[in-house]
Amino acid sequence: MIPVDVNIMGQPYRLVCKEGEERALREAASLLDKKMTTIRDTGKVKGNDRIAVMAALSMAAEFLTAKAPAGPLSDVSLLEVQQKIAAMQRVLDSALTPQEALF
Repeated sequence: MIPVDVNIMGQPYRLVCKEGEERALREAASLLDKKMTTIRDTGKVKGNDRIAVMAALSMAAEFLTAKAPAGPLSDVSLLEVQQKIAAMQRVLDSALTPQEALF
């Protein structure tokens, strides 16, 4: 295993991967960094954990659409995907708000 240092939203991470997979890991980290930074910069989502969840949902939707053109999101436009993600964000906000008040 080979150590690979990456930065995601300004935070350093040391990851490991198999030899020959360093470039793919760096590209994946770069994509994640861009997604998370874009979400953070909109100002609509607060907290790194929520930003990470929204980025993961966005990337998963993109992956499912690309992987299976006849998959669950094949007949959904980008706008509809964004609306579905926004709806998920509202659910997360309402579910997490009471827990945050305890801390």
